[in-house]
Amino acid sequence: MHALQSAGLSLLLSSTALLAEAGDSELQAQARLPESASTQPTSNRQGGPLGTGSRMADLLNHPAFAGYSRLLLPWDDRAVDADMRLDNISALLPYHSHVVPAVVVSGLNRMVDDVGSGKTVFFDIYTEEEKRLEPSKRHAGLFFFRSNPGAPFAVIAPGGGFAYVASVHEGFPYALDINKSAYNAFVLKYRAGMGAAIATQDMAAAITYIFDNASMLGVSTQGYSVWGSSAGARMAAAIGSHGVAAFGGKSLPRPVTVVMAYTGHSDTASDEPPTFIAVGEHDGIAPPALMERRVAALRKAARPVEYHKYPDLGHGFGTGAGTPAEGWVLEATRFWQRFTTQP
Repeated sequence: MHALQSAGLSLLLSSTALLAEAGDSELQAQARLPESASTQPTSNRQGGPLGTGSRMADLLNHPAFAGYSRLLLPWDDRAVDADMRLDNISALLPYHSHVVPAVVVSGLNRMVDDVGSGKTVFFDIYTEEEKRLEPSKRHAGLFFFRSNPGAPFAVIAPGGGFAYVASVHEGFPYALDINKSAYNAFVLKYRAGMGAAIATQDMAAAITYIFDNASMLGVSTQGYSVWGSSAGARMAAAIGSHGVAAFGGKSLPRPVTVVMAYTGHSDTASDEPPTFIAVGEHDGIAPPALMERRVAALRKAARPVEYHKYPDLGHGFGTGAGTPAEGWVLEATRFWQRFTTQP
């Protein structure tokens, strides 16, 4: 990653390092589908699968994503070149490395397939009234990757320096790998450009939504995990340390496992959940030494922790496909599995 990008992201992350607590607003607990749910196609004629040569216009206009296609993309506030091919999508992810277009497309096509079989893949986490009062909440929601009915779930917060949300690189592909172990996975699209506190409030609202609607979603609320990369790992760690209610959600059990990839988040509680930590050896934004301080604090408190430092990698490597980190999501899932029980 270029030094300029690294310096820019370091400055951005340091300016949002402190996570403020959410206010006292109550979250409504009614089961709700996105306003676009009625327009999601239920036949198998979805316009066909996407390919790495597909254009951005093909993604944004794909009938499987009608009503929420913009939320698939990293940036909320930037115009998109309709002719950009998906094999150039790394241009939208300046703080990330090792973006593999085929991996990106596989996550998108999984959702195309799910919609084609009649499944809803996107869920609003805020009511219409909440979105009317705070229009920015229209930029938040959950993408659901189903596995075994009644299995525990993971909530994944991608990174992006709180400036964008890299779901295509370290959200949807993570969910696919987690599904391989028969766990359900949700990818959080949180509000970007508004700082860590707002993003973490969205994560708390998402977990509250899942608990309130677990029966409709077909997931178990026992033994859930939270995952995050870079900025998203700050959010996951904050929920793990302080719970959902501390950020505006309901009073709910804390996650049984936290998975953190490449972040410098230092705040810890005395009773941290079991934590899996991954970082690249040459990460100039979240140097291994920063993460190792967290590892040492957790071990000193006798909390379960598994730490992996992967050689020859910098920041934002996602699943690590084609690198020494390839397979780390499956390793983290096995770590989570030690602290939960499949039904």
